[in-house]
Amino acid sequence: MSEPNNQAGFTDQSLIRNFCIIAHIDHGKSTVADRILQLSGIVSDREMRDRFLDRMDIEQERGITIKSQAVRVPWTLDGQEYTLGMIDTPGHVDFTYEVSRALAACEGAVLLVDATQGIEAQTLSNLYMAIEHDLTIIPVLNKIDLPSAETEKHAEEIAGLIGCDVSDVLRVSGKTGEGVEQLLNRIVEEIPAPSGDASAPARALIFDSVYDSYRGIVTYIRMVDGELKSREKIRMMGLSTVHDPIELGVISPDMVPTKALGAGEVGYVITGVKDVGQSKVGDTITAENRRADEPLPGYRDPKPMVYAGLFPVDNAQFPDLRDALDKLKLNDAALIYEPETSVALGFGFRCGFLGLLHMEIVAERLSREFDLDLISTAPNVTYDVTMEDGSLHHVNNPSEFPEGKVKRIVEPVVAADIITPKEFIGAVMELCQDHRGQMGTMEYISTERVEMHYTMPLAEIVFDFFDQLKSRTKGYASLDYHESGEQSADLVKVDILIQGEKVDAFSAVVHRDKAYAYGVMMTKKLRELIPRQQFEIPIQAAIGSRIIARETIRALRKDVLAKCYGGDITRKRKLLEKQKAGKKRMKMLGRVEVPQEAFIAALSTDDSTDRDTKDKIRAAAKKEN
Repeated sequence: MSEPNNQAGFTDQSLIRNFCIIAHIDHGKSTVADRILQLSGIVSDREMRDRFLDRMDIEQERGITIKSQAVRVPWTLDGQEYTLGMIDTPGHVDFTYEVSRALAACEGAVLLVDATQGIEAQTLSNLYMAIEHDLTIIPVLNKIDLPSAETEKHAEEIAGLIGCDVSDVLRVSGKTGEGVEQLLNRIVEEIPAPSGDASAPARALIFDSVYDSYRGIVTYIRMVDGELKSREKIRMMGLSTVHDPIELGVISPDMVPTKALGAGEVGYVITGVKDVGQSKVGDTITAENRRADEPLPGYRDPKPMVYAGLFPVDNAQFPDLRDALDKLKLNDAALIYEPETSVALGFGFRCGFLGLLHMEIVAERLSREFDLDLISTAPNVTYDVTMEDGSLHHVNNPSEFPEGKVKRIVEPVVAADIITPKEFIGAVMELCQDHRGQMGTMEYISTERVEMHYTMPLAEIVFDFFDQLKSRTKGYASLDYHESGEQSADLVKVDILIQGEKVDAFSAVVHRDKAYAYGVMMTKKLRELIPRQQFEIPIQAAIGSRIIARETIRALRKDVLAKCYGGDITRKRKLLEKQKAGKKRMKMLGRVEVPQEAFIAALSTDDSTDRDTKDKIRAAAKKEN
């Protein structure tokens, strides 16, 4: 593995090229990045593995990129060695904020399109973001080695989209490495060098950070102006804090310490600070002995699209959950959270996410990386409720929904862009109408594929819309959406009552037309999930004081002395310990015991409850009794 060329100081700014790779999900960004790492020689064949820059286990398992990864690679053209700063970005719509931060750290973007699938919704979204940042775009068709690749057809689509010649669209294969060398040459020739002032006071933009349990916060920076030297005191301009860095360096692809970072370079700073409040993405770093006057423009704070509650199964883990979220926030700037209390679930946090996949990934990372057992409530969006007396309530959680006469409810709306083969137009229209969508324009990208624009309530998209879209179009459709204002709607709050007591965790704000269906679905699901007990349990769904659905769990008569028939005392102790462990996993709602598994299954977005889950709950209840 070769060493970076700035051990003695920083690299000549004119020889730096910073670029990111953008594409729709599963179009081969990480595979192309692998070939670039191999061709540049910084990763040997022996050390190489698939998806080299995807560092997290969850990324490797799912085959998706969650975190943008910056890496520095050398490349020689016509005898001159250049330094390429490459950022591999995620492709899913939920991680758009990662992409926007990567674009702000670059001068160019490689637009990657799968030669078997062509332009998809997120391709367009990422392209428009790159154009907004005024980046140089290099169009590339990937996967040309596949038998189903339609290279010329999709090259014409790309050329028509960005206004270039068909011959300007590069053809590469991330798998075989074909065309990747030409891509690197094009990057050096077409992407401009950074334009910062090397002699001005140092200014560096923080575009990412991670938490290292041994070294503290590792801050990733893009130098814009001036020079930062190792062991030189630095100031965070937004937080007005001063630090003495213990290490400064570049990522190539591992952390390599250097003596300085100059204008245009991408690197990292380690201050040794372990207080997670001491680093903020979008802040500007400058040298303390020669401060800059003005900070760099930061990033627009991400606005959560979906809210859900995260609660520890064992309430004693609440402080651990708070610390875990603080550390994860460093690594995921789009995560927003605040403390919340639930009657049913205890202490937890109300978290804001950019989408359902983002929520799923955060919950899984908390479970894996911090060893937490969590219950997550059903996702919901934010509503503005105006009451008859004129008071305005901002509702992030159904339990916050005000009591009394409601004058007006406003819900968030998104503009959805759907790209689908023309034979599925009817199926997509029907699906969007079922989800209260209003059709806008429809444009043909080619003779076979069409782009449809809809305005839809965000609440209708966050549950199962994407899954249904994929199933109705045999997997060919792609979806992208972005915030598009608000609208008034006829919404109601549906409460679920168990034994006459409201369970806030199961409450939901839904459209009046779908309230009855939600009430019936939840009461039936809970009737199957809650074990029978020694008294009859009514389960009801209500809008205000009006009951709209009811199910009843019949009473169970049992002999509580059935297991106490004598025998070795260790057997009795074993049974008591089992019962004790089971009790810990139960949530008490009045006199009704609801197992933790029942909460998880009832709050899942899937309408059908898995038979194994029901069997597991019944077995746990049987042991408990």
